[in-house]
Amino acid sequence: MGGDSFGKSMKSKPGLTRLLRALQYSWYGLRAAAQHEAAFRQELMLVVPLSIVAWFVPVPLLERVLLFAVLQVILIVELINSAIEANTDHITMDEHPLAQRAKDMGSAAVLLSLVISAAVWTAVLWPVVARWIG
Repeated sequence: MGGDSFGKSMKSKPGLTRLLRALQYSWYGLRAAAQHEAAFRQELMLVVPLSIVAWFVPVPLLERVLLFAVLQVILIVELINSAIEANTDHITMDEHPLAQRAKDMGSAAVLLSLVISAAVWTAVLWPVVARWIG
């Protein structure tokens, strides 16, 4: 199906069919990111072990949820950054200041998600580590 007709055909599907298709496309997107994006794979190597660690950190439920949430933010922002890069490359492989700006801004967003995650993990774990040490 071509561009517009594909979009129209998906919007006309009833609720459950549309939901199942959306889940399928989301899975395809995750799989594509894992296959084609080195940065996404590197972030998975960070997120998966830290997600396991988060289960065992002796903190209240809300703080544990926060630890998981900021890890997911890293992956979400990386997916958006990868989509921006793929779309930009699809439009043109030529160097263009606006294309470079879009890619740089996406990269900056990933950096900020990593900084926020590090800050949250530090804030949550600091009291735990202080109790263990002292």
